[in-house]
Amino acid sequence: MAILGISSGGSGSGKSQSPPISGIIGTSPAMQEVYRITRRVAASNASVLILGETGVGKELIASAVHRLSRRSGGPFVRVNCGALSESLLESELFGHVRGAFTGAVANRTGRFEAAHGGTVFLDEINSTSLTLQVKLLRVLQEKEFERVGDTSTLSTDARIVAASNRNLMTEVRAERFREDLYWRLNVVPIEIPSLRQRREDIPALVSFFLEHYNEVNDRYVVHMGPGVIEAMQSYHWPGNVRELQNYIERAVVMAETDELTLDVLPACVRGETESEAGGPEVAEDFDSLAKALVTRGLTEVGPAAGEVHVTIVEHIERELIAQVLTQCAGVQTKAATRLGINRNTLHKKIKDYGLGDDAG
Repeated sequence: MAILGISSGGSGSGKSQSPPISGIIGTSPAMQEVYRITRRVAASNASVLILGETGVGKELIASAVHRLSRRSGGPFVRVNCGALSESLLESELFGHVRGAFTGAVANRTGRFEAAHGGTVFLDEINSTSLTLQVKLLRVLQEKEFERVGDTSTLSTDARIVAASNRNLMTEVRAERFREDLYWRLNVVPIEIPSLRQRREDIPALVSFFLEHYNEVNDRYVVHMGPGVIEAMQSYHWPGNVRELQNYIERAVVMAETDELTLDVLPACVRGETESEAGGPEVAEDFDSLAKALVTRGLTEVGPAAGEVHVTIVEHIERELIAQVLTQCAGVQTKAATRLGINRNTLHKKIKDYGLGDDAG
């Protein structure tokens, strides 16, 4: 199910400056801007870079770019770059010929070839290696590639939409991402707001998820108890819409009546304890958060605000992963599920942050 929610014909009132895109829930000003840019860029052939935290629904926006474009009659091919090793990802993207490597018993068509005339969505592109980035740059510039183990050059007419949950310019400065590829991808950026930046959309999202999980579980939880929406709109949602979706499903299953009450929501949402997933609430005020981290000795505020922001985000992410790993007894599969990311992405982050890699 889509992270931002699926609606039968869009949601919101006709007063929205930029009406919702069919299939996406949300009428907040932040989402209206996303709709405006998405519609505008969809009509072009420009590369698109979708940015946003984990769980905000980047794939849904990528799908909308394709659906609203002249390529809508072609395939929409999704590739999660963080879910595969470098060798497997290269084969997945470009295909391979028989005998190219052990196990290559037949020729295989890659995703770029399969997406001819359509769109390729490269999710978690920040997870790709520098070597693979060179080949991706060639596809962007020349529309050409070779299958693994082959010397014949193939052409593709596939539009590339990429997504990252990390600041790619920071990755460029750290020499983990090629600057030339960054500029080729970042023709039109679309930044999806976190759920805490569009709290007014929470009631509509809750309503959608309630309807969906009532149907899935043959339940009838249709009423909202006192204080439920207020509590949800006060919570900081580190896992964004994906976390909200998870909690509504849990509430539908656990509710003893037809009413969704506070007691079936996690303690972190009720405001009784720190979030088991994220620790202390993330301050929305940048300066307050920066001062708090300096006080705790986590960073030193330098002259460049952008670098300070990156440092803060990385410290928060590192602490979050460390806490969840501890709560999950080091079991990475369980921790990845709780964090809302895939296991390979978590594995890479554990390595990047030096958190140890003993558990599986």
